[in-house]
Amino acid sequence: MAFKRIFGARGLAAALLIGSGVGLMAGCATTQVNVQWSDPEFAGRSLRGEKVLVVCDAPDPAIRGVCQDEVAAQVRASGATPVVSPDAGLTVGPPPANDKTLAAARAAGAKAILGSTIGPDVTVVNPGPSVGFGLGGFGGSGGGSVMGGSVGIGFPIGGGQATTGYAANMVLTDVATVRVMWTSKVTTPGSQNVGAQIGDLARVGVGAARTAGFF
Repeated sequence: MAFKRIFGARGLAAALLIGSGVGLMAGCATTQVNVQWSDPEFAGRSLRGEKVLVVCDAPDPAIRGVCQDEVAAQVRASGATPVVSPDAGLTVGPPPANDKTLAAARAAGAKAILGSTIGPDVTVVNPGPSVGFGLGGFGGSGGGSVMGGSVGIGFPIGGGQATTGYAANMVLTDVATVRVMWTSKVTTPGSQNVGAQIGDLARVGVGAARTAGFF
C-alpha cells in the first residue's frame, strides 16, 4: 500500500495572508480625534504666552506621570507655559469634584486647566498566525481498496498576545469662569508600548486644541 501526504498549499497561503492582513490593518490604524467640542463663547481665545495647569487622571501613577510630562511638553511647544502641581490628589472632574484643582490653578496664576483622563479603550487578543495543511489521498493496488479525501489541521505559531489601545478625554477649562472651553476624545491603536501611546495621545490632543484656536 502506498502512502502519500499532501500539504494544503492553498490553506497555508490563506493563513499567511490572514496574518499579513491583520498586520496591515494594525499598521494603518492611527491616533485620532474621535469627537471634539468648543464653546463658541471662547472663539478666538488664545492661551499662547499664558500659564496652563496640566492635570492627568490615570489608572496608575506611572501612566499619570508620563501623561503630565507629555501633555506639558506639547503645551510648551504650542507657545503656552505649562504648570504641573506636585500635588498628586488633583482631579480632572467638574466642580465641586475639582475644587482643589481650581484652587491650585489660581494659586499658580494659570488662566486655564488642561485636564486629561487616560484609560484603556479597547483590548485585542491576537492568537498569532495559524498554519493549516491537509492529509489524504492514499490507496492500494491489486485487490486493495482506495480511500480518498483530506483532513484539515490547523495550529497557531507562538502564543496569544494582548494589546491595549488607550484613550484620552481632554478638557480645557477657563479658570476665571470655570467653564469648559474645549473638550475632545482621542484614541490610539493597541500597542504594548504604553508610553508611546500616551505621547501620541498628547500630541494629537493638544494639536486639536491648537487647531481649534486655543494655542
